[in-house]
Amino acid sequence: MNNKEFIEAYSRDLGCSTTEASALAERIVSVLTRELQEGNSVCIQDFGTFEVKKKMERISVIPSTQQRILVPPKLVLGFKPSVGLKEKMK
Repeated sequence: MNNKEFIEAYSRDLGCSTTEASALAERIVSVLTRELQEGNSVCIQDFGTFEVKKKMERISVIPSTQQRILVPPKLVLGFKPSVGLKEKMK
């Protein structure tokens, strides 16, 4: 499902226009993004939890040259589905 298909399905479920559904979806994504940028986790009941995790720096090896390089620490987005979502997927 791409973004256009999602917005059409969302508007049908809400009983509103696709423009209104698109605006609502954009607001949800902007709030979610802002909270994650601030380092907060976001828990959506019966869906899951989004959180930012810090990966530590590590040493990696380039296989072709056997050169060792230092990979700097970075932040990555993680998602843990809720138990309810896992049950629905079975």
